[in-house]
Amino acid sequence: MDYVTRFSIVTLMAILICLPLIADAAPAPPESSITYAIAIQEDGTALWHVEYRTLLASDDDVEMFDTYANNVSSTYLPQFQDLMQHSAAQAAAATSRPMEIADFAGDAVIQTSPTGRYGVVFYSFSWRGFAKTTGNDLTMGDALAGGLYLAKENTLIVRYPSGYTVSVAEPAPDQLQDGLIWYGLRSFGAGEPHLVFEKSGLPLFWVLLGSGVVFFVILGVIVIISKKRSREADDPDETAVQLSETDIISIEEKIIQLLKKTGGEQYQSEIVKNLGLPKSTVSATLNDLHKRGIIQKIKKGRENLIRLI
Repeated sequence: MDYVTRFSIVTLMAILICLPLIADAAPAPPESSITYAIAIQEDGTALWHVEYRTLLASDDDVEMFDTYANNVSSTYLPQFQDLMQHSAAQAAAATSRPMEIADFAGDAVIQTSPTGRYGVVFYSFSWRGFAKTTGNDLTMGDALAGGLYLAKENTLIVRYPSGYTVSVAEPAPDQLQDGLIWYGLRSFGAGEPHLVFEKSGLPLFWVLLGSGVVFFVILGVIVIISKKRSREADDPDETAVQLSETDIISIEEKIIQLLKKTGGEQYQSEIVKNLGLPKSTVSATLNDLHKRGIIQKIKKGRENLIRLI
């Protein structure tokens, strides 16, 4: 199957998350990943952004991807729009809540990173009525009546409005960083993830101040900072090391090569051990790679699992 056909099938199949769960859906091709980002608004509208990324291993792959990209607006975006309109209609019937999908956009570009060339397809749209509004609460999940399946390299990110807090999250997210994050491989049940966002009343600081807790909170922060500085003074390995740009690039390449040799993922402590570098140096380099979208940092207990994207 060529890249054009594979992109069109996998991209559309991957968006069937609002329909009944398809257990035998075609898997994404090797070296590919899909990220679903959902930003919930105060009126219950969800702004969706879907990113499908796949490795372009050869010049032929690049040429085929270019062919696909040239047909996004004329062929694949209308197909995607029809699919999501159908999904919203089913969700509206299941929840007895009016829903409307609009503001569709799509694009396809080639991006180059230290791990190679990637074809990236973007789709975005707004879904009015996706979350239920009740008083000061926003509830998400009932529109996903058919459940949700995330393949191994897929990611779901849900963000909520400023001034809201998470009161219910079932199942619990794998990570809390700029939103709630779940990583595949994972199967959600009907109506999951079930999330409830509660609008805050008084800012937390003033609530604590009224109860006299702020003093103890500040005292605790001072103690923690003092202990941290003491550890850094006693352990030179925890002291930040100033590196040149050349050194940083070299360390990044070593980390990427190490991850490739270990199947694309390894615990952060093992990376430190294998490279023989200070923890702070490795941590700073991993943070930079994470910000640039080259790796994922997944919290596993007290450790970070580093996964190459």
